[in-house]
Order: sequence, then structure tokens, then C-alpha cells
Amino acid sequence: MQQDPDVIARPPEALIGDLNPQQAEAVQYRGPALLIGAGAGSGKTRVLTRRIAWILTQFGAWPSQVLAITFTNKAAAEMRERLESLIGPVASRMWVSTFHSACVRILRRDGERIGLKSGFTIYDTADCERLIKLIANDFNFDVKRYTPRSILARISDYKNNLTSAREMLAQYAPDFKPGQRGYRVGRIGNPEELYAVVYAEYQHRLAAANAVDFDDLIVRTVELLRACPDVAEYYHRKFRYILVDEYQDTNHAQYVLIRELAGVDAGEHADMGAVGAGRVGPAWITVVGDSDQSIYAFRGADIRNIQDFEQDFPNAKTIMLEQNYRSTQTILDAANAVIAHNEGRKPKRLWTAAGAGEQITAYAADTAQLEAHWIAAQIKRLHTDDGVRYSDIAVMYRANAQSRSLEEGLIQARVPYQLIGGTKFYERREVKDALAYLQAIVNPADDINMRRILNVPKRGLGARAESQVTLHAQQIGGTFWDGVAHADQIEGMTARTLNPLMRFAQMMQELREFAQEHDAKPSQIVAEVLERSGLLEELKKSQDPQDQSRVENLSQLQSVAAEYEQNTPDATLAGFLETTALVADSDQLPDESQDSGKVTLMTLHTAKGLEYPIVFLTGMEQGTFPHARAMEDTSELSEERRLAYVGITRAKRHLFVTRAAVRAQWGRSTEMMPSQFLDEIPADLIDWKRKEAGMERMRSGWRANASHDFGAHGGWNDDEFDAPSPFGGSSYGSRSSYGSGSSYGSRSTYGSGVRGSAAHAGKVTTRRAPVRQPAQPASSLKTDNHLLIENFAVGDKVTHDKFGLGTVVDAQDKGRNSVITVDFGSSGVKRLMLRVAPIEKL
Repeated sequence: MQQDPDVIARPPEALIGDLNPQQAEAVQYRGPALLIGAGAGSGKTRVLTRRIAWILTQFGAWPSQVLAITFTNKAAAEMRERLESLIGPVASRMWVSTFHSACVRILRRDGERIGLKSGFTIYDTADCERLIKLIANDFNFDVKRYTPRSILARISDYKNNLTSAREMLAQYAPDFKPGQRGYRVGRIGNPEELYAVVYAEYQHRLAAANAVDFDDLIVRTVELLRACPDVAEYYHRKFRYILVDEYQDTNHAQYVLIRELAGVDAGEHADMGAVGAGRVGPAWITVVGDSDQSIYAFRGADIRNIQDFEQDFPNAKTIMLEQNYRSTQTILDAANAVIAHNEGRKPKRLWTAAGAGEQITAYAADTAQLEAHWIAAQIKRLHTDDGVRYSDIAVMYRANAQSRSLEEGLIQARVPYQLIGGTKFYERREVKDALAYLQAIVNPADDINMRRILNVPKRGLGARAESQVTLHAQQIGGTFWDGVAHADQIEGMTARTLNPLMRFAQMMQELREFAQEHDAKPSQIVAEVLERSGLLEELKKSQDPQDQSRVENLSQLQSVAAEYEQNTPDATLAGFLETTALVADSDQLPDESQDSGKVTLMTLHTAKGLEYPIVFLTGMEQGTFPHARAMEDTSELSEERRLAYVGITRAKRHLFVTRAAVRAQWGRSTEMMPSQFLDEIPADLIDWKRKEAGMERMRSGWRANASHDFGAHGGWNDDEFDAPSPFGGSSYGSRSSYGSGSSYGSRSTYGSGVRGSAAHAGKVTTRRAPVRQPAQPASSLKTDNHLLIENFAVGDKVTHDKFGLGTVVDAQDKGRNSVITVDFGSSGVKRLMLRVAPIEKL
């Protein structure tokens, strides 16, 4: 059995000796298809890296034969680091990357076979929206009714399902030819026709600009493998072992890509005498995932990929990892109890040898603001009294809109924090301008970035000059750059416009020559661009204090380029631009070993894959979490419950859950019902510091007895915030910053960056203003049809004014807010609040 001499040959015991039986079985499994059902905190990364080492040392595979895929750059870097400790420096040469990074490498090598030149540009969301706006302007459709974001979401859905623009045109607009001028989409009455036409024109212009969007990286790779059998054959021979992490988050296009790379459908028979996958036949596939953590359906993720794995891949084996190495048993019991309410899932129950740990601490606040103040006070107490590092604490929420009140609470408490998912470093205007220059240098056909920099900084080339160049480019059948380079041929062009155009063309040509000579030194190219373009000079001359921070951001960009050079042996400008294009939100997070000195705020979707000793799970109300759209859709509710499972299992030692009785929505104060997920956690696992808000207790008849009855639960009195603020009397909502603002997109401050916050220090009181009654959520309605939950049972037939005839499939007794779940056939399964539902029992 031949083996790469650079691979450290570890004995079997060194790879599996410290694993539990299920982990060891997964590492050693010998077969064509393996699903490792890895529960939260079950050590899946360790198992995956050990399996790769086992494949190399025990199956005799070469590092170049292994393709390991994960979902974030951060996870890929961690996997590569662990592999280096196991097998040596050879790991740095292996294909360990995200889906998109792997596809970029494939397309750089062979993309020209399908018309994609090697120097293609990867458009980010802002670039794509700009392109849609240009199409809207040319085709005369209303961008307020059909927003660029909504159109791009539809196009993304098409691509995730591998539905081509050609298919959409054939179905909805067969008379349209991409690139056709004068076509007026505004006359189309059917939105599907508009989407088809815009999709086709969008793809046409991407191709003309030698550019791709994020989804194209997957789609074009699938296209390449299907259109070019010899390329597919090359990768079938190259990758004999394919391992995919977070398989539950794959979409249909990624699922097909895996099958194409593995040659599953190529019809080749495996070498039965080989020790491992051999040299012919389908590659051996290992996927790691947890169907209970599938939370990205809104991005196109298809949970069926993991649920149907055993049917999709012949002779597949499933091994479940249920021992958790992260959380206490109390936290795991809560997670198990919540996720158990999802139907159709593969049974799995997490357990740990670490012991029960602390109870979950819960709190019901009167308002979202008071919820935030209580959270801030607890964080302050944990840090001051218990010595917990701020960086060991995370505050998580369902939607970005919830962060405002949380930020204000932390500002008043003088708690430093970082907000993940804010304005990202590479989306800042000055950084994007600099990157646009670099993209235009690498790919002159990139019209979007070339048009962006034409008058940045201002050089007297406004909208009129841009339109003249655009029209000329169309007339000569060239790119926008072709129009600039031949500006002297444009009729009616005045010297006032022509002269700066020619100077711009000359500058770009000289920058391109400089870049070719210094391609291995992207940091030098960045410096030259900043100097020659005038970007740096303009900002340095500015009297605006904010422009000084923009200068620092451009300096940071050059530092990032220098760091890329140091870490990349074959560094190129195009390679550097790839790294900037493939950055994700989670890549902003500091390593766990680093103490950032800040509490982390993030959405639950961003928190996936992370862990913290202390976690605050906020906004636990019906309509907030679970989200309002899940109230009458069981599939949406199942996804929300999986999101709750993810949130709960981020906590290692202590979990806090909080809710607000009143939350501001659309400018109105809305009364919120407690989240059903709180009901699904066993009561003995929760220590309620305050179980009902003041208004709820009054309504429940606790008024006379409030102090005595609620005190038994260890709660605070209704006027708990009437005492002077423990945070002092000075205002802390100013824009003065504590700490650097140079971190990538995070608000690394004690309050800087909070727009329009009404942060007041000193005394904070619970306001008794009347609550205006909105239409939503249903729990706030006064309506009562006098139907009783005890009169409904599973199997009963009902009629609904909107959905028609249905069958009751579940009934939950929640007193006045009882809920029934009804299957209305073609109208779907709906969850209805009994007292307000327009139904009649048959």
C-alpha cells in the first residue's frame, strides 16, 4: 500500500484511542457512503479530521485525492489546522475549503470551456443590485414594486434549483432575446415573465462582463462538469474521497455538485479488490450533519438532502453521535425537549457526562427596553461578581431589528460589545471603491466596477459622460472599458469631457501594467492604486472627521493584502480579490482563544457552529421567536424550532432565556404572548426570576397578592427598575468610543455607531402608558368566539371561512390562548388560535 511520504504515519490507536465508540466507528468505516449524524457539540470536527487522517494512513490515499468541504472560511481554517497537527504540513496543500472556494479553483482552471475566462470577477450583493438597477433603467420597470433585492432573491431560487434562464424564457417569454434593446418589460402583466426576462438579461450581462455572482460559482461548476465529460473524468479520478460538513445546509445545486464530482451517476463500477475507494468507480462520500440544525431554508437549503441520504446513495451507512462535549445536561434536556416536538425527524437524544449544571435562568420583562436593561445588569453582575470574561458571553436574537434595544441597554450599563452582521469591512464605501479599481484592473470587461470608479474620486465625469460612453460601447458592440478607451471616437464629445476621460483611460492602462509586473505583491498594487487614483489624497484633504477613519480602513485593506501575501505561497492579485469576495459574517469573529473584551451580539442564524459559556436567548415571544410567518405553517414552525434548538445548544455552562410582554412593531406597541418554545422546556429545568410581566399579573388577578406570591419565585417587584440606576448618572449613549473601530464590521465600542439611540442614564422606570391594540399578533385580540379547547380532539372536522374543510391534527390547551392545528388539504396545515379563528366544528 503506497503512501505519500510527507504524511505523518500515525498508528491506528493514536487516531481513535481517545474517541468514544460511535466516533471511532465513524472514523474507521470502510464503505462508499457514510452519514455521520452529529448532534450539537458531539465532536464532529474531530471525527471528520480523524477520518481524513485514517483515509490517508490506513486506506493508503494521497492527500491530493481528498476533497473536504465545509461552509465557512473559519471552519475550513480550523479543519486545516487540525489536519496539520495530525498529518503534518502536507495538509496545507489539500483541498480543504468551502463549496464556493473549491468551485472558484475549478472554474479558474477549466471555466474557459464554458466561456468563462480565468480572470472572472465575483460580484457581491451590492454589485448585483447595481446591475439589476441598470437593467431596470434600460427596460423601464418599477424598482419600487420589483425591488432589486426581491428580484435577486428570485434569481437565487432559480439557480439553487438549477433552473436556467433559458428554461424560464422558454416558459414565460419565448420572444425575448438577451441583449435585445428597446424591450419594455413594463408592458408585461405576469410577474413570472418579468422575472424570466430580467434573469436572462442579468445572466447575459454577467457573461459580457466576464463575471459571476455567488450562486453562479456552484451553478457554473455543475454546468462545466455536465458539459465537458473529460473535465468531469479528471475530477472523478482526482477526488476519490469527498467529505462534506454541515450537509443539512446544502441546497439542490450543491447536492448535484457533490454527485457530479463523485461520479455517482457516471455508471462506473468500483474496484472491489481495492483497500479503499480505488482508482475507478464513484468516489467514497462522507457527509456530516444534523437534520435538527437545518436552519437555512430561506437561503435554499433543502433538509431532504440529509433526510434522504440513505435512499440517494446506495449501501449508505448512518452512525449517530449523541454524546455532547459542550453543554450541561440541563441545557441538553431543554434542547431535546423542544426539538422532540418536530415530526418526521430521526430520533436522537443528546447526553453528556459533564453533569446537570445550573438551571436555565428565565425572565419576563414588561417591555423590550426593560428586557435589555435586565440582560445588561446580569452581564455586569456576571463580569463583576463572578469574574466571567465579557468575551465568554453572547446575546442572541431572532431578527436584526431586536439589536437596537439590546445595544442601548449595554451602552447604559457600560458593557463593551461587538455586533456581528453589521456593516462589513468589505462593504464600506471607501473599501469597495478601492476594490472596484482592483477588479477593473484584473477584469477590464467588468462594466459594473468600471462604471463605479469612472468618477471616483470626482474628476468631472458625471452621469452625462457615463451615458455617452455606455451608448458608444453599445454601438461598437464592446464593453464599457472599450467605450472609455475609444472615447475620442464619440461624436459630440466636448473637450471638457474628453480630456478627463483620456486621462482616466491612461491611468487605468498604467495601473494594469503595474499590476502585471507586481502580480505576486497585491499589497504594492493596493498602495499604487490608492496613490494614483486619488482616493487616499481626497480623504486626507477632507475636514470631515469620519474621513480619517476611512483612511484607516484603506490602510487596513493594504495590511490585509500584505497578510495574504505572507500566508499564500503563490499569491496573486486575482487570488487576493477571491479572498475578499468569499468572506462571511462568521469570519469576523475572533478565535475562541482570544479575549476580545467584548460581549458578542448576533442573530441565531449567525451563531450556528459557535459556542459560548454564557448565552442569552432573547425575544422568546410568539411572533418574534417563533417568527410570525410560522404561526400558520408547520414546515416554517419546524424550522423555527430547529433554530431554537441551535440557540439553546450554543450555551456551554449557563443559558438565560428572556421575553418582553410588549414590543414595538411598525411604530405601535404590541402585546406579546410567551413563546411556545418556553412551554416545551420542562418546568423543572427553568428558574424563573420573573415569570409574568406586571400587566400580565394584574390581568391574572395577582394584583392584591403580587408581592407575596411572586416573591416565592425569587422574582423582583413590579417597580424593580424604579430604584436609581446602578450604572451611574452620567450619559453613556454618546458616540465616544472605547476601543478601536478597525475590526471588520463590528461595532467595537461602548455605544458608538448606534444611530438615533435614546440612551439615557440615571433612573430608568417602567412606564405605565396605555398600550395601543394592533391587529397582530392574535394573542392580543379581544375577539372571542367562545369555542372551548376541550370540545376539540384529533380527527375532528372543522370548516374555516378562508381555508375550507379541515381535520384537527393537534390541540394544545393554553387556557385563553389555546391553539389547534388543522390540516386543510391543499391549503396546507395551519396553527390557529382557537378563540379568534373563524371556524365551525362539524
